[in-house]
Amino acid sequence: MGVVDRLARKVVAESIGLEPDSIRSRVEELLPEEAPLVGPEVAAAVVDTLIGLGPLEPLLRDPGISDVLVNGDGAVWVERGGILLETDTRFAGPDSLLAAIRRVISPLGLRLDRASPAVDARLPDGSRLHAIIPPAAVDGPVLAVRRFTEVVATLDDLLAQEGIDRNGAELLRSFIVERRNLLVCGPTGSGKTTLLNVLSHEIPPADRVVSVEDAAELRLGGHVVRLEGQAANSEGLGAITMRQLLRHALRLRPDRIIVGEVRGAEAFDMLQAMSTGHDGSMSTIHARSATEALWRLETLALVGEGSVTEASVRRQVRSAIDVVVVVGRRGGRRRVASVVEVGTSLEEVYQCSF
Repeated sequence: MGVVDRLARKVVAESIGLEPDSIRSRVEELLPEEAPLVGPEVAAAVVDTLIGLGPLEPLLRDPGISDVLVNGDGAVWVERGGILLETDTRFAGPDSLLAAIRRVISPLGLRLDRASPAVDARLPDGSRLHAIIPPAAVDGPVLAVRRFTEVVATLDDLLAQEGIDRNGAELLRSFIVERRNLLVCGPTGSGKTTLLNVLSHEIPPADRVVSVEDAAELRLGGHVVRLEGQAANSEGLGAITMRQLLRHALRLRPDRIIVGEVRGAEAFDMLQAMSTGHDGSMSTIHARSATEALWRLETLALVGEGSVTEASVRRQVRSAIDVVVVVGRRGGRRRVASVVEVGTSLEEVYQCSF
């Protein structure tokens, strides 16, 4: 057993209360006797072991890291600058990882056990956590945390990072001013939410914006009302679906509606909102091309409202969506790959020049 684990066990046994300052003070008192050869920095390591997600806490404080991932074999990976890197960080074992996950989700009224082997949660700092345990996770508990960041990129930042060129940036700005309805599409981790954040900050501050998200990730400014879905509690009660939130949003007198990600029956309600006076609305969807994005949106809307015909939904999609922005990765860098205007046909009006 290492020094950190030994000190952590002693602190827990003394029942001094798991407050960071109390733990740090007690460890510093114990060091001369328990570990005279180590420095005071071990106190911070003990705090990280007992608070939050344990050994992951230093990674979650690193502003250069966007995602922290723990695989079933215990390996801990991070995404830094769009590239996945394995770290030397490890939990003591599966039970230690499970205890850390339960420690952070329990105050949120959530549970993780064999009866409920998966959990999705927004942590108090805004970070998003998803965990799955056996039997659903075959090789052991897995965890993914997407870090919250207060810093919101702008179109100028994207230009500097070569995520878009100047022509593309000005084109997107003009679409926001003209109140075009935008759909951002791309694969997982391609920067859809990041671009939605960027575009939302081009909205005039006088416009009343209502955002609807399954888990709040958008950092919106101006005249904003933020709505977030809610999973059922351990008794199976209290769930609030995206579809319910969208219907509530329409009653809040929005000028624009932003749907963080459309992936279910709420697609039909979103199309209706975009077609009935809420111009300048935006959303994201998982798809690799504009054609695939519109096809997937049609499919989701049909599932959500089975009483309408396929032809009717297709007309509504073409009426509601003005522009599809396709994002992707190249060389580990997120970028706006193309912009497509939607009409009777699809017309590509921008393609990344690098």
